[in-house]
Amino acid sequence: MARAGSGPTPDGPIPDDPTGSAPIPDDPTGGAPGTVPTPPAPPAPVTADDVDLAVRLAVDALRGAPGAEAWDGRAGALEWDCWETAEHLSDDLFAYAAQLGPRRPPLTGEVPFLWESRRPGGPANAVHADRTAGPEGVLQVLEASGALLVAMVRTSPAEVRAYHAYGISDPEGFAAMGVVETLVHAYDLTQGLGLPWSPPADLCSRALARLFPDVPGDTAPWPTLLWATGRGELPGRSRRTSWRWYAGPRPS
Repeated sequence: MARAGSGPTPDGPIPDDPTGSAPIPDDPTGGAPGTVPTPPAPPAPVTADDVDLAVRLAVDALRGAPGAEAWDGRAGALEWDCWETAEHLSDDLFAYAAQLGPRRPPLTGEVPFLWESRRPGGPANAVHADRTAGPEGVLQVLEASGALLVAMVRTSPAEVRAYHAYGISDPEGFAAMGVVETLVHAYDLTQGLGLPWSPPADLCSRALARLFPDVPGDTAPWPTLLWATGRGELPGRSRRTSWRWYAGPRPS
């Protein structure tokens, strides 16, 4: 998964009103006819605590891996093995934290760390774990990278903006990206390692509301997140073969 991503869906046109003024619908909650219904509450923001929870749950799940040799197997449908995927996830979290780090965060590109692959077709990372440290070592690298993003989201002012390949984003946006990266790559890893993985619905829901405003709102959040990222099916909808998320700040 890319270290950056967006894809806002434009609003559809508002139909013309041939009468010149459309009637205001009655409020089904009991308000007087002709009054404006109370608008729904805005979705809850994605926070540093959400990043911390996602990483903690993922690490706890991955500690159940059957043995060191299992990390050499493919991570679900990815072309990478489980070790490489864990490094890639760590690198994602590190990179998002790094974008928020400079006193003047970059608006035209990524902080220029050197990203390189260890083999043809492998992920290009700035973060690599020492294989001699074994699975516990790579999970420690994952925890440390997650903690960097948690700290940067928690301490960065809300008005900070930094570059992402899918659009200039804010601390909440980078938090949501970190949550999605963690949840879906944990899915890839647990698929490869033969482990159960089912993150909390409310965590998935907050991340979906922030990054995927175009997805269905009447389906279960976790299957919807898998569908949104090309990893699952939703009834009545074709499987996604390409996708982007919306990286920009929430509309004010």
